[in-house]
Formats: sequence, C-alpha cells, structure tokens
Amino acid sequence: MESAPHIVVVDDHRDIRDLVGKYLAQHGYRISVADSGATLRRILERGAPDLIVLDVMMPGEDGLSVCRQLRGNTNLPIIFLTAMAEETDRIVGLELGADDYLTKPFNPRELLARIKAVLRRVHSLPPQRDGLKAKVVRFDRWVLNVGRREIAGEDGVAIPLSTAEYRLLKAFLDHAGLVLSRDQLLDLTVGRAAESFDRSIDNQVSRLRKKIELDPKTPALIKTHWGGGYSFTADVEQA
Repeated sequence: MESAPHIVVVDDHRDIRDLVGKYLAQHGYRISVADSGATLRRILERGAPDLIVLDVMMPGEDGLSVCRQLRGNTNLPIIFLTAMAEETDRIVGLELGADDYLTKPFNPRELLARIKAVLRRVHSLPPQRDGLKAKVVRFDRWVLNVGRREIAGEDGVAIPLSTAEYRLLKAFLDHAGLVLSRDQLLDLTVGRAAESFDRSIDNQVSRLRKKIELDPKTPALIKTHWGGGYSFTADVEQA
C-alpha cells in the first residue's frame, strides 16, 4: 500500500470525510482525513500527498483561503468539494489553482473518477525544469515580475498580464524548450476546466504573442508545431 496514491480529505463534516475516506480506501488509496486547514498543514509536515480533496465551506479558514496558501508554495493537485453551485464560485476556485470542482451532494464514484483523471493528467505532464521560484524572471528582452504578474521591456514600462496570460506564460517558462500539446497546456493552465474551454489555448497564445513578440505574425519566442502544439524558445534566467 505504500506505493498507492496518498489522498487527504479535508472537510469539517465528520460524516462526509469518513464516508469519502472509507470509499477511497476501499479502492486502494492511502487516506488521511482533516477537519480544517490547520489539521491539513500538520499532515503536510509529515510529507506531501498525491492529491487533496478540499471542502470550500468550512468555518474559520475556508477552502479558498487554504488553496490560496497552498498555491503559494506547492503544486499539489486539489479537487474542491462545495455546496455552492454558482458558476462564479467555480471559476474563483479554478483561478486559485484548483484542478477540479465537485458540487455536493455528489456520487463517490464520480469523485473517484475525477481523482483518477487528475492524477492521470498530472503524471502525463512533461517534466518541469527547476520551476520558477524567483520573484523576477528574465527571458529575451523581457522581465517578468511574478508577484505583480506583469512584464517590463527594455524601456521599463510595465505591462500587466491577465490571469490566463500569466498562467500560460508561466507554463512556457517552466517548460522552456519542450513541445507542449494543447491538452498539456490546458492541464497546466486551467486543469479540469479544460473541457469547458477546449478551444481557448490558441486564442490565449495569440493574445500572449501580441504582448511579447516583436512581430506576432512571425513569432520567434512561442513557436507553433503543427499537430504537436507549441514550444517556448527563449532562454530563461531567474534573478
């Protein structure tokens, strides 16, 4: 069982976390349960799990806050559980970096299927280089301020990036020199939401090219590989 994926179920309702934990354990997963973000952090101190199932509506520190804090220093896959069905709430969760979103009440079989899908996508992604841990990243003639999510050229004028543009640029910088398929870019930028925006990558690449390429019609930084996707050709330097 040590080789089985380790899942942490975080929910303030004991009956839900126990039910989910028991069901997943029956399907071969190693399970830890937590009733709060604080308990989750104590579990993380013992080692990183393979995936976190995280309730959004918890008293005190809610799931969105926990996700925001986790995304500051980890790329652990996260699936949100919530009683909220509004589209805006789902989008907020995904923008924070959640990989999937499941609304209560839910069928445990559907949660199991989504866990398998997220883990499969994570394991199929190309190897990341060292990752961008610096606050300032240089490429070509640009400087990316990671905290502000903006780029500046040689003239020093800052150009803000949208959430989608920043996540796409970061995916390219993290995997510079590698050919990334459209599906891989969708996984790296919007995760499970990819099936709702399956034609968005080409549009996002086009918008990003307009900001960083000298001639967007003849791109030199983001190359197109017909039938294969895109690659980022510039050298990346962390300052």
